[in-house]
Amino acid sequence: MNSAKQIEKRLTQALLHDGEMDYGLYGYELEEQTEKMRASLVEDRDEYVFAITENTGHVAMMLFEATGAEYINEDARERLKTLWPDDAYDYNLKLLIPTLAAQLNSEIIPFTGVKIAPEGLTADKMGQSA
Repeated sequence: MNSAKQIEKRLTQALLHDGEMDYGLYGYELEEQTEKMRASLVEDRDEYVFAITENTGHVAMMLFEATGAEYINEDARERLKTLWPDDAYDYNLKLLIPTLAAQLNSEIIPFTGVKIAPEGLTADKMGQSA
């Protein structure tokens, strides 16, 4: 059985160090999540949603955009890098990976929906009411 720390190391290798991803694992664990992810994307009005899984030392990923575009594995990772430009990709994943690993260790396949703040909206303005 994998520990959360082992899963965390594999996710870090695949996501932050451009490690190899496994298409077979995508087909085995993520492809069946497609409809649930699309429904969540629409219901939550997200710009995009992504899921990452790990099993037997392999990692797989998928990403769907509100536009209908979909990406698998390395293509999903590269697309997420463009959606989270500059240092945001590394920063966000360093925050997310421990939680993702804990969920995967508990046999939960996590998926994350993302909304994009309107231009000019800053963190200090988000909590203020008009």
